[in-house]
Amino acid sequence: MAVLRSLLFLLILLVVTPPYTLAVLLLCWPLPHRMRRRSVAPWVNFVIWLVKHLLGIPYRLLGAANIPDRPVVVLAKHQSAWETLMLQDVFKDTVFVWKKEIKYLPFFGWALALTPMIETDRSASKATLKSLVEQGRDRLDKGYTVIIFPEGTRSEPGSKNRYKGGGALLAVETGTPVLPVALNSGEFWGRNALFKTSGTVTVSVGPAIDPAGLTAAEVLTRAETWIEAEMARISPQLYGTPA
Repeated sequence: MAVLRSLLFLLILLVVTPPYTLAVLLLCWPLPHRMRRRSVAPWVNFVIWLVKHLLGIPYRLLGAANIPDRPVVVLAKHQSAWETLMLQDVFKDTVFVWKKEIKYLPFFGWALALTPMIETDRSASKATLKSLVEQGRDRLDKGYTVIIFPEGTRSEPGSKNRYKGGGALLAVETGTPVLPVALNSGEFWGRNALFKTSGTVTVSVGPAIDPAGLTAAEVLTRAETWIEAEMARISPQLYGTPA
């Protein structure tokens, strides 16, 4: 059954995404950035519905009370493509920091390039970090919550990648609170996996980290410590029992 659901999910995306993307490209490119961002919302909401009801991968949200009614910088665990969709259901008015190569992907990347996402590259050069802060400041000022995966790439369940400091630097430079987020999506939607397994993902939002008086390194350490400890609580069979 999981194989059939996964194949049907892929088939629906292949049928729906190209014409929707072409319509966005043709009709929405001259619109203001917020309207362009909203133009992709129906597609996102449709895919979120498919993930929840066709694939059977909904989520339970812990720490909802920690989400303020203001733009924040979200530093989230990254295990699969699941969170690139579903975190848009958890947080409102979001933009992601994404590798600029994504905009060259047919249809999906083309439409994404029209939205006010934050482009970056794989380097940690001063120019890259400066661009991240400049773009991030602009999006935060416009009322968007900025979601960043500090590990840079997806990690296998039970493991972690080196945390990078771009998101923490953005928070310090703009005085914006950081919300650390732990999740275990990779246990059901594996990295680059064609076939998904149904199950409920746990998304846990930690207490806000106020960057006032902290360095970017200190903010990053606090976020990483909380996320990894929470991963051990969410998935003790993979990360060990939390201290």
